[in-house]
Amino acid sequence: MKKIKSRTVHGRQSTVDSASPWSVVRGLWTIYCSFSICLFLTFSSCSTPKEDVVLRYIKDVVVDAASEPMLKANAVFYNPNNVRMRLKKINVEVYVDGKKVANVDQELKTIIPARGEFSIPLEVKLAMKELGFMDTLFGVLGGKKFKVQYKGFLKLTYHGLPVKVPVEFSDDIRVKF
Repeated sequence: MKKIKSRTVHGRQSTVDSASPWSVVRGLWTIYCSFSICLFLTFSSCSTPKEDVVLRYIKDVVVDAASEPMLKANAVFYNPNNVRMRLKKINVEVYVDGKKVANVDQELKTIIPARGEFSIPLEVKLAMKELGFMDTLFGVLGGKKFKVQYKGFLKLTYHGLPVKVPVEFSDDIRVKF
């Protein structure tokens, strides 16, 4: 390489290396390729799941009225995607006959299998004031059907990024003694 002397504004002399045009092109090409690869990896890994995780059904529903009324159940979800995820949080409100009676707010670290079902145990403290104690008691004794709705969201991580998945499910439950 050859050194070229150049003059600055203040009159001092300095030396500058001149590079061949091909080394400049090679350097720019390397930067361009590196940037393209990083951009491709970023956009391919930041996508959201193709389909939402679905609440299929609620099973093993038990109402424990020992001290404070607690609803215990297992929620069965299905992941239709071919990538496993991690369930971080469940935030679902529970409505019985249109009245809010509970809020499921659980922090989890559960692995969700790819293209498979998984079950999450739920424990919910029921607010009997909202339903009315006498209406509930007569409904339970008479074998009345209750319409139970679950509305809220799941917080998942998909390729390390947080994703919110809406949950909306309803079921008719008959409670008998």
